[in-house]
Amino acid sequence: MRIVKDGGHRLFEEDEETSRYVARMLRELRARGIDAVREYSRTFDEWDPPDFELSPREIDEAIGRCGDQVVADTAFCQGNVRAFAEAQLATLIPLETEIRPGVVLGHKHIPVSCVGSYVPGGRYPMFGSAQMSIIPAKVAGVDTVIGCTPPVKGEGYFPATINAMKQAGADRIFVLGGVQALALMAYGMGVVDPADMLCGAGNRFVAEAKRQLFGQCGLDLLAGPTEIAIIADDSADPALVACDLLGQAEHDPNSGQFLVCLSASFARRALAELERQLEVLPTKDIAGASWRDNGRVLVAESRDEAIALSDDWAPEHLEIHVEDTDYYHARLRNYGSLFIGEETTVAYGDKAIGTNHILPTSRSARYTGGVWVGKFLKTVTYQKMTPAASVEVGTVTARQCEMERMLAHAITAHVRTERYGGGDV
Repeated sequence: MRIVKDGGHRLFEEDEETSRYVARMLRELRARGIDAVREYSRTFDEWDPPDFELSPREIDEAIGRCGDQVVADTAFCQGNVRAFAEAQLATLIPLETEIRPGVVLGHKHIPVSCVGSYVPGGRYPMFGSAQMSIIPAKVAGVDTVIGCTPPVKGEGYFPATINAMKQAGADRIFVLGGVQALALMAYGMGVVDPADMLCGAGNRFVAEAKRQLFGQCGLDLLAGPTEIAIIADDSADPALVACDLLGQAEHDPNSGQFLVCLSASFARRALAELERQLEVLPTKDIAGASWRDNGRVLVAESRDEAIALSDDWAPEHLEIHVEDTDYYHARLRNYGSLFIGEETTVAYGDKAIGTNHILPTSRSARYTGGVWVGKFLKTVTYQKMTPAASVEVGTVTARQCEMERMLAHAITAHVRTERYGGGDV
């Protein structure tokens, strides 16, 4: 391996100051409820409407402010997300099996009842994020999805976001952002049913609020700054590789980019192309800072070393611009979502193609995937037995419990072996 350009691999780490600040906010929000929500909304977003929840009339007005093309394009993107979620759901079938005579075990998938979906705004109005948490939840069978999205500072909602949330299936829509939105959904505050699960990305305060609210409710995942890795051999187009790296770099000055090349000559061409494109990029202030601080370029000595380097980085998004895509697809293990060949790109997954863009970051792809329909389902088990099977299993269970000195447990087995085995209880 040879390092051509080194950059920080920034992990999502707990910021003690942010943690203390969010903890103080959550305590106040829980104690004072909607009054505290309103104060924080005024302070941070200059937003203090009579009601944070949009009425059906207001939702219709928002949709009416979207052009026909926006509505049609959103429907196209959401149709793909819904179709893929439905196909995923079809793979999740209940199970019942008789593992030995008279012993029947099974599992079934039960959707959570209420999900709180946070649709971020911030630097960019990412209305496409609405479909990524709301649609899989509704396809899974979630009864109620509460949607919160931050206001455009002092102005109100972004119409395309409200359209996307409504078309995705949100049951209630609130124009409310930040920690106060997460607290409203988690605690309910007499306004909504407390969410069983929170879903969606946001800034560091939103991420920290989710972390601290875990246990009060479930979470999709904790996400840090976005990431892209690209593996490129000499068959790749350096201009396209550079373009895709910059496509993610514009997200945030802290976003990470990681290029693994199979030759030093390709690395040099890709770097030169990236610098050329950066000069004319409209968002170069953000993308340039991100690339300068967090961009990394390595040259691997073989395909297998390239795979090992990528798996160690465990990127959120991984593109493979290589001749033999099947070789890499079969061997790569750690990534949030894989983009195979130059014909696809991260932006397709973010917006339109149908896979989910709420994905693991900061090397958490080593142990989890991203949001999908299964995130909103609880897989629960059950068991039933015949009397004869209860005697057989109970005899062994009683001995195991006695060996562990858990005598009350043993008694629950003994009374059944005696009852169903014909002895005296």
